[in-house]
Amino acid sequence: MPNSAAMNKNGMVTKIHTRIRTEPFTANYDLVGRELGRGKFAVVKKCIEKATGKQYAAKFLRKRRKGADCRMDILNEIAVLELAKANPFVVALHEVYETNTEIILILECAAGGEIFNQCVADNDEAFTEKDVIRLAKQILTGVAFLHRNNVVHLDLKPQNILLTSAKPLGDIRIVDFGLSRRMDNITEVREILGTPEYVAPEILSYEPISTATDMWSIGVLTYVMLTGESPFLGEDKQETFLNISQVNIDYSQDTFEGISSLAVDFIKSLLVKNPRKRATAEEGLNHPWLNSLPHPHSHPHLHAGSDSSLDEPETSQSESEPESPAPSPELDLIGSYLMCPGKGELKTGRDAFSFSEPPFPTRPEIKQELIC
Repeated sequence: MPNSAAMNKNGMVTKIHTRIRTEPFTANYDLVGRELGRGKFAVVKKCIEKATGKQYAAKFLRKRRKGADCRMDILNEIAVLELAKANPFVVALHEVYETNTEIILILECAAGGEIFNQCVADNDEAFTEKDVIRLAKQILTGVAFLHRNNVVHLDLKPQNILLTSAKPLGDIRIVDFGLSRRMDNITEVREILGTPEYVAPEILSYEPISTATDMWSIGVLTYVMLTGESPFLGEDKQETFLNISQVNIDYSQDTFEGISSLAVDFIKSLLVKNPRKRATAEEGLNHPWLNSLPHPHSHPHLHAGSDSSLDEPETSQSESEPESPAPSPELDLIGSYLMCPGKGELKTGRDAFSFSEPPFPTRPEIKQELIC
């Protein structure tokens, strides 16, 4: 349970234990290669620790944004990373540096990139259902850990799930805790946070945030991983929000051809409008789909067969490695260590969705890509 004395009314915790180093970052690290990502208030760069030769990702975060001091927002992100240190599926925080203008987070470098890349890939490059089962288990294990510690991520999407390696398919790392909040039994947190196509109905209706808010996003994420389609995408943003509010979603055989009925049932257990009726992370981990092995020829994007049989146990395949409300960072990045709309397009029956627009300014007029 978080210390309420250290938590503000918006569920942000600013008490950290990590030593903030003030010597020059470049005294201990060499920057290498191209930038992993860049945004209006932050940039991520690959670096090498001089003493060990190990590779890391350095996330440079500006402390002042739009004229406001956002140091507390960054401390909240650090606090959550500290709490999640024991979980192997959350990106690890190595060190923190501070200058007059920036705080630099030295993070584990997940070399496989975003799972978004496979979500939008065609044919043999896309995830198989077996892949999705293994990765969904890891995502739920990481999220269950956060939820047991009363932390909600609030921006779970393919761009914020990285892989330790792409080929062979590695393990996941959950990144970007810039929107994360801690819950307690006293404080209600009501904020417009997240990325439109992944936000839960209660976000749009300005109802209290809970751990169930993350579970909706995992339902959308699983749908995207299996089908390559964005389930709630409308012709415009307002139609997208209407689809979410009405849970207007396509479970047709055409969309899920070649995908098991248990997979559809898993998604349906999460995309429930009433947060209290949604499956929890622990319940999700116990769902039959995550404890079954799909037919070896089942492939999400090929849709070449009927429902798979799921009667064999799964074998282990582990191979290795927004921003709070304004004035937090508005990031349109390639790298996913920062909250980013991402790159590429999801395949849909309607217009393809491009993750390339800037964040939402406020709740009353939701016009752009990120709600913040």
